Amino acid sequence: MERREFLKRAGFAVAAGITMGGKGMSAASYKRIIGANDRVNVGVIGFSDRFRSSLLPSFKAHADKLNFDIVGVSDLWSLRRAEGKAKMEDIFGHKIKTWLNNDQLYEDNDIDAVIISTADFQHALHVAEAAENGKDAYVEKPFAESMADARKAKEAIEKAGTIVQVGSQRRSAPNYHAANDFIRSGKFGDIVMVEMTWNVNQPGRWRRPKEVSLLQEEDIDWKRYLMNRPWEDFDPRKYLEFRLFWPYSSGIPGQWMAHQIDTVHWFTGFNYPRSVAANGGIYLWKDGRTNYDTMTAVLDYGPADMPGKGFQVVYSSRFTNGAGGTKEIYYSNGGELNLDTNQVTSNGYLTAREAAAMGMKENKLESFSLADNVKINTDANTGGDPMTNLHMLNWMECVRSRRQPNANYMAGYNHSIACIMVTAALRTHEFTVFDPVAQEVMAGGKVFRY
Repeated sequence: MERREFLKRAGFAVAAGITMGGKGMSAASYKRIIGANDRVNVGVIGFSDRFRSSLLPSFKAHADKLNFDIVGVSDLWSLRRAEGKAKMEDIFGHKIKTWLNNDQLYEDNDIDAVIISTADFQHALHVAEAAENGKDAYVEKPFAESMADARKAKEAIEKAGTIVQVGSQRRSAPNYHAANDFIRSGKFGDIVMVEMTWNVNQPGRWRRPKEVSLLQEEDIDWKRYLMNRPWEDFDPRKYLEFRLFWPYSSGIPGQWMAHQIDTVHWFTGFNYPRSVAANGGIYLWKDGRTNYDTMTAVLDYGPADMPGKGFQVVYSSRFTNGAGGTKEIYYSNGGELNLDTNQVTSNGYLTAREAAAMGMKENKLESFSLADNVKINTDANTGGDPMTNLHMLNWMECVRSRRQPNANYMAGYNHSIACIMVTAALRTHEFTVFDPVAQEVMAGGKVFRY
């Protein structure tokens, strides 16, 4: 296919994919189609920094056109409930209800859907609650931090037929759609390696010292917060700085790798790695955290019955030096696809000289930009970040159409497998694999549990 023709088709496919969502719908979901003139009332579960800064403005950008509204907020902390109520009453111009917990939220028959932005370990359990109550959901990633929680959520969603969008917003980004189309067209060639990094120099990342000083045990329901995690006494850091502590979060794998490894699954069709080896440590920021400030993982992908065919993903991340930043680079024998620069180039290609020595031909990719011809027209480009804006729009449209969204629950289930495999390798120092029959992550021949 000529490059121009490919980009033309890719641009059309991206536009269609983002505005129309995924494929088909279940019978249960079909029955729940909401009329075009019916308002979709949404409840917020967790008035978090992520919700406030990105999800809320992205939702508001499309709410009037699609006839959506936020009617209330559920948060275990009285301070966050009050902040959420005040903020959203100012934005939406009407009264916002507050609920002490999700039981109260689901007793309210006016709720059609929820946006979940709570602690990492709660996402799967909260989306399972939503499904069990027949509510559609937008749920932040990671989808799950344990396989037991992932299975619970998956089973509840499939039984209820609810529409669930996982917050892997790359799946709604035009350049990522173009990358997926190009790789799947066969023009890129076989993937031979993927390098991914997420590097920052931020000792304060995921720290909330001001809020920690304000939180008192009597202001929250600590037992309800713990959900199914082992009991321990109240600790405001584990409530507000949960990303630093296992088993409330896996830290780097669940927060950062979940985004990037999801693109590997999407572009290749492999749902999880064949194996993982990983190592890491708390090398610099010794502030009481239990999740690592530096880690490297090697993930092997390919057909289960063909160990000699496939590729490696090398994933590294550190909090201690920002050099290298955030990168996602796919390599083939003919060059690279770089999602940091949005360029396909011949970098590293098989030259004529090297090819001739082996009786082969030169293999060189033609260079082009993934950003060409994939602009998406939208009349709501304000608020949040562009990818989240499009991702929220896709979910809202799918709630109405009952079609599967760009990052449905299975995308979340699969990125959870990969992240849990990495977490298991980091914490046990064992080689990890996935048992597809038991749907369990195995480390050193044993089921990995927190």
